Amino acid sequence: MADRYNPAEIEPKWQRQWEADGLYHSDVDPSKLKYYALTMLPYPSGDLHIGHWYAMSPSDARARYLRMKGYNVLFPMGFDAFGLPAENAAIKHGIHPYQWTMSNVENMRKQLRSMGAMFDWRREAVTCLPGYYRWSQWFFLKMYEMGLAYRSFAPVDFCPQCNTTLAREQVWGEDRHCERCNTQVVKKELNQWFFRITAYADELLDFSQIDWPDRVKTMQDNWIGRSEGARVVFKTESGDEFEVFTTRPDTLWGATFMVLAPEHPLVDKLTTDAYREAVEGYKHQAARQSEIERVATDKEKTGVFTGAYAINPVNSARIPIWIADYVMMTYGTGAIMAVPAHDERDFEFAIQFGLPIIPVIERPDGLSKSVVHPGAVRDLGALALRLGKAGVECTRGSAGEDEEGLRVTLRGERQTQRYLETLWEVVQPGRWVEVVGTRWAFVFPDGIVDYDSTEAAREILGRCQAMCDWAHGFRTTMEMLSSKPFYADVLFHHEYGTMINSGRFTGTKGAVAKGKVTEWLDQQGIGKFAVNYRLHDWLISRQRYWGTPIPIVYCEECGEVPVPYEDLPVVLPEDAEIPKSGENALKYHEGFLHTTCPRCGGRAIRETDTMDTFMCSSWYQCAYLSPYYGAGTPASGDSMPYDPREGSYWLPVDQYTGGIEHATMHLIYTRFFTKAMRDMGIIDFAEPMIRLYNQGMVLGEDGEKMSKSRGNVIAPDDLVQQYGADVVRTYLMFFARWDLGGPWDSQGIRGSHRFVEDVWSLATEPRTADGSGAAPSDVKALRRIVHQTIRKVSEDIESFSFNTAIAALMSLRNAMKTAKDTPVAHTAAWDEAVESLLLLMAPFTPHIVEELWHRIGKVESIHLQRWPEWDEAIAAEETVTLVVQINGRVRDRIEVPADIDDAEAERLARESEDVQRHVGGKQIVKVIVVPGRLVNIVVR
Repeated sequence: MADRYNPAEIEPKWQRQWEADGLYHSDVDPSKLKYYALTMLPYPSGDLHIGHWYAMSPSDARARYLRMKGYNVLFPMGFDAFGLPAENAAIKHGIHPYQWTMSNVENMRKQLRSMGAMFDWRREAVTCLPGYYRWSQWFFLKMYEMGLAYRSFAPVDFCPQCNTTLAREQVWGEDRHCERCNTQVVKKELNQWFFRITAYADELLDFSQIDWPDRVKTMQDNWIGRSEGARVVFKTESGDEFEVFTTRPDTLWGATFMVLAPEHPLVDKLTTDAYREAVEGYKHQAARQSEIERVATDKEKTGVFTGAYAINPVNSARIPIWIADYVMMTYGTGAIMAVPAHDERDFEFAIQFGLPIIPVIERPDGLSKSVVHPGAVRDLGALALRLGKAGVECTRGSAGEDEEGLRVTLRGERQTQRYLETLWEVVQPGRWVEVVGTRWAFVFPDGIVDYDSTEAAREILGRCQAMCDWAHGFRTTMEMLSSKPFYADVLFHHEYGTMINSGRFTGTKGAVAKGKVTEWLDQQGIGKFAVNYRLHDWLISRQRYWGTPIPIVYCEECGEVPVPYEDLPVVLPEDAEIPKSGENALKYHEGFLHTTCPRCGGRAIRETDTMDTFMCSSWYQCAYLSPYYGAGTPASGDSMPYDPREGSYWLPVDQYTGGIEHATMHLIYTRFFTKAMRDMGIIDFAEPMIRLYNQGMVLGEDGEKMSKSRGNVIAPDDLVQQYGADVVRTYLMFFARWDLGGPWDSQGIRGSHRFVEDVWSLATEPRTADGSGAAPSDVKALRRIVHQTIRKVSEDIESFSFNTAIAALMSLRNAMKTAKDTPVAHTAAWDEAVESLLLLMAPFTPHIVEELWHRIGKVESIHLQRWPEWDEAIAAEETVTLVVQINGRVRDRIEVPADIDDAEAERLARESEDVQRHVGGKQIVKVIVVPGRLVNIVVR
């Protein structure tokens, strides 16, 4: 009797053998087509979680498949080893960040090996090692030389109690308090380092050279946020000037107030003494909020008047200047012209604070509305009848409703004008009726007043208040109108349309308005065409010890001086002590801080900020080519961060896999980095990864995201111990579509375990049937499903459909279990089936198939074999099922030869008893045959 499947023995055995044989070493070989497969490198948090396995096992399976297809595949692994958790661990456990990190690296490396992936461990790169980060510093210096690295002031989250800056994840709760001491966090301006990623904004919007998911490209497009418009100069009454960027210069005549970001440099200067206390209080309040909180569309609008006024350059209107937290210094100029009639946020702000709202763009749909209250006209019923006969849509509100009376919907200029004329005839003394939407007018007994300017708005409100006590509760005409729910959808809009109430441009059509106004602004010297981006430069400074030191010193004589290339790396001091407060230890390390100026030899201090960890992962695909390249050799500006021969062969990455959560950070940064490297002359291509695939997420059995606090975390080490790595890999690739993920099922993995055990039995247990008399049809049937499975699995791996590939393998397993107890098991077809099954499973279950491959008498590793090929003639079915329809409704299904021609298919369909019964005496108009699928008979 064959021995039992024992993964605890088999898997470590083959992992050791593969390592000893260098089976997965990938070397430059110009005679082969290369394939660089890369999966996102992990952070060494301590333990691999099931999400790591879910990301890496399918990536490994596809890399193995391509290797068997004949490609020279590079599939490396490393660790993104800098980051805040190491400092937190140092504070909590009294262990140095380096020790904590490298201990975790060692543990996770061991866990990754247990996965059985074909990583070439010779190429491992750990980003916290000086041999790695000296090249990150080298890239910084190259960026500095190109003008892409610069220093400027920027706000950071700061804890006044701990006297330190905080990372985003250290700011907790809606009140934004410090995780360590619960003190409220504030914003503080610090001089920090940036990369000028905006210099590549337009290039980053070009996705023509990459095959990435549309969702990722859309996310990057929105993140970069390119918009065309105009920069317009506004002057204050005190003579100061500031610019605003607007995508809608055609709405300038509707700008009724200005809003500055609380951080805008002009705020202090413009604020009058009467409003200074309120402004300072508001600035302090805004500093405690995150950018996401400030721009949230569902939050109540807040703001403070500065006491200052600006002059609208197109109509000389005097407009108040406010500050509000929904305006950000990081977008545009930090100042906006508020056009509340055509922007929802501005509209809400204006209503909140009683600011004027004047429409200047006509609604393109021609829609207007009117509410006629009881008593406003002589006879409401007669008016309704008259309007109904004229084709005007109107409904009656009942007593007690907010809008008791007649609700009128008007469409088009002609209908609206006739309605206004009718109203003027019937409106009662001391009352009025308004029309709002495309047309803006108030009908009073003595005439019609157009709502077309702030002066008209004031006049209208005054007349309404004189007639009705109810109107005294409102500060502006638009606030009064907004109290009527029927008007909610017509009070403002942001669409393009004909310009109104806009001086010389009134009547200008929407299609040309923006361009004509921009051209006129340029001629007048008050504005010009501009392109703006939501993307802002990459802030790389971190006030942290555990990161790549920025290679800059500050000299009393020379100022800001870059560290020479030959002095790299600037090494983190190993004896640094991390303060309990979380402050940057480099600020207090005398040996690191004090140095000499490389330019004049005088006294200097080092930059104590370290680089954002995304810096390390922006070029790591290059580091894998020759890790820690040039170690022991001084660098120069002409050096290369990797072996040029390796780079010219392997780069760019052919296939990248990872989570979509990195779409707008890492994936933009690495694209920027690659374009900068091209401009440095290091590479001759512009995109880092040709293809990208985003995997989904493994959820807990409760359907929620896994977390220790929920108690739903699945530990892969426990699963490997219970089932073996091959079973875990199989289930992870089978239980859900890779791009979607789904909830873990502890029962489901047992099915994968049975499948793997069945394969073991098929290859090792003796066949019991007599070896003579195998029916040719049975042999043919087994060969057919083998070749169909080869085709199916090949196509599915190509399309990342691992779940259906494994389902096909399970179907083959079932067919072979049936055949095993028949004479077919003693034929060459059976041997072909066993070998094909093992070869097809090699990408998914590398250990068990290696063991079985040798047990059936093979000498060379299964992972060095060629991928099996299918024969279409053998895979072809002998019969197919034709669906027979009558007028598109299914009436029968018939089995026919697979090679049947259209005429014969039609004949057999017509002869079907079910078809004849439904056709009856009807005339057959035509017959549509879809070969191998259906026959549709059209009758009447």
